[in-house]
Amino acid sequence: MKTIGILFGMESTFPPALVERINSMNVDGISAEFVKVGGVKMADVMKYDVILDRISQDIPFYRAMLKNATLTGTRVVNNPFWWSADDKFFNYALASQIGIPVPKTVLLPSKNHPPETTADSMRNLIYPLNWEEIFEYIGFPAFLKPHAGGGWKHVYKVDNPRELFEAYNKTNDLVMTLQAAVDFTEYYRCYVIGKKYIHIMPYEPRNPHHLRYVAGFTLTPARKKQLEEYCLKIVNALDYDMDTIEFAVQDDIPYAIDYLNPAPDAEKSSVQEENFEWVLHHTAKIFDRARTRRSQDSFRIQVESIHCTDCYFN
Repeated sequence: MKTIGILFGMESTFPPALVERINSMNVDGISAEFVKVGGVKMADVMKYDVILDRISQDIPFYRAMLKNATLTGTRVVNNPFWWSADDKFFNYALASQIGIPVPKTVLLPSKNHPPETTADSMRNLIYPLNWEEIFEYIGFPAFLKPHAGGGWKHVYKVDNPRELFEAYNKTNDLVMTLQAAVDFTEYYRCYVIGKKYIHIMPYEPRNPHHLRYVAGFTLTPARKKQLEEYCLKIVNALDYDMDTIEFAVQDDIPYAIDYLNPAPDAEKSSVQEENFEWVLHHTAKIFDRARTRRSQDSFRIQVESIHCTDCYFN
């Protein structure tokens, strides 16, 4: 029997519905259940052939457990090693390298020293920062937001340097980005599952949360094709099997705004019934084909392939 485990936190609709949907498919030799875990023995093989991770971004214990599970052959969606290394600023740079429009973005050091460091720890940092150069490059209005994170936490729209410094002073030891604002006429949130299935949703982030999927514009066939191509480029470059990607359209150009969402919102009350059903159906489909446990040798080969002692000098 192959076991699919769902690891989750405060969600109340998507995880139980997914377990029920997978089990109702009556695929021979496959069952789904909620993950149960206590103290974890190192290099111990877990009972789960596949785990869908919906919560380890908030629970470090779970992230460490999932890395151990991957080491011993469990497939984890999404890969906990890459997810741990990824951040939004890298995402922006990567998209620009593969030909996808991204608003101009600058990485900023944390306003306060990181815990247990002093000014001497940051002696390589230019101080004060070259603010005039940054403002000339980005322009205003702009968005100040964390280089990693989500849920619209610690995001500030700033219209001038004074507002920027007022917001920046509130960010403490968070590493931030300053990104040019997009005055959008269309906005889309796209589910991408299994690097294959794409669901594009008109979205209005300026609406109250429960009305954000009620938008006053229509997805045209040409825009749909364009966004699908961009979505596939991004998820294949990032190697995410589950993600949401957001695009803001200004002057007919879709700018990739946010695509580090490896545990995207799928609560029925938030995404609405039709979108919920799509995510449920296609997530169950990818687990049907991802149910085989990886071998430990396969994992070791992947790890060894990125540790080449001569790579730096080739």
